[in-house]
Amino acid sequence: MTSSSSSTTSTTSATAARGLVIRPLAGPGELDLFLRLSYSLDHELADDLATGRRVPGWMWVALDGDRLLGRLSWWTGTAGAAPQALDFFDLAPELPEEERAEIGLRLLETATAAVVPEGTRPPEFGRFMPADWREVPEARSLLESVFGVLVADGARPLVERLRLEWRPGTPVPEPKGRLEFRPVRDREDLVTLMTPVMEGTLDAHGQADLASGLSAREAAELHYDEELAHYSSPREWWRVAQLPETGEPVGFVVPARNNYHHTIAYIGVLPAHRGHGYIDDILAEGTRVLAAADVPRIRAATDLGNVPMAASFARAGYVTFERAINYVWDTPGVAGS
Repeated sequence: MTSSSSSTTSTTSATAARGLVIRPLAGPGELDLFLRLSYSLDHELADDLATGRRVPGWMWVALDGDRLLGRLSWWTGTAGAAPQALDFFDLAPELPEEERAEIGLRLLETATAAVVPEGTRPPEFGRFMPADWREVPEARSLLESVFGVLVADGARPLVERLRLEWRPGTPVPEPKGRLEFRPVRDREDLVTLMTPVMEGTLDAHGQADLASGLSAREAAELHYDEELAHYSSPREWWRVAQLPETGEPVGFVVPARNNYHHTIAYIGVLPAHRGHGYIDDILAEGTRVLAAADVPRIRAATDLGNVPMAASFARAGYVTFERAINYVWDTPGVAGS
């Protein structure tokens, strides 16, 4: 999906007057160049390149001689697939804010024109941030420079999220006996339960799927097929919660391992059973499944505005260690999609 060398050359010529060169990495051997700026996911880059989750043509730099002024990279969860997310975008902290804005926009526009097919919606931007990023002047200045570039390019903020972690040694609540749990049978079993949970969801990504015109069933299928279906961890970990007396489903939890961490990938309570505190029982079950597998940690995330879910994670002993933010571009020609 990357551009030919001719488009890179024209970009270089257009910016040569100020000594700025914008180009993709020539190959994995230039990873050290990319690492001259820093971000919390730097340690994943070498393995991502080795496994095809990144390719050098998706990793772009803005250079003044050998000085790295900016960098960005797209990522995909499956080797050979199209870019799924823009998850690296850094600008040199020593640059004045005005130069950050100018160089950042040139970098983003040039790289996007080369990597993202014309007329298609660019992949979502995601960024992990310190939990106190707004209170740290340098961190806030750098992040707001990046966010400003995204907005100038036509993106809009979608959601800020809490990143949570359960650590070994944290007590896991014993089952209360209010619910029974069984493994998920198959795709249809889970999608059927995900569909009513999607209706009235507090999750911003789910709300965006529904706002785009997808039905709740279609949004559930999309979530399953694009994310859950790709986990290589045992499907036997996935649980459906049901009432002991009748076997009526109450909710579900998907404990899993993604490419990097063990995680509570998805959890929900069916609308008819909300208001009884079942979310705590279901989260505890998912946590027990992973704790029994002796995992080094369990990661989770929830929207900043999803106060009930955040409170449930806190009661289960999960701590907030970071935040994340997502920006999206609307589908070309469809405002607010």
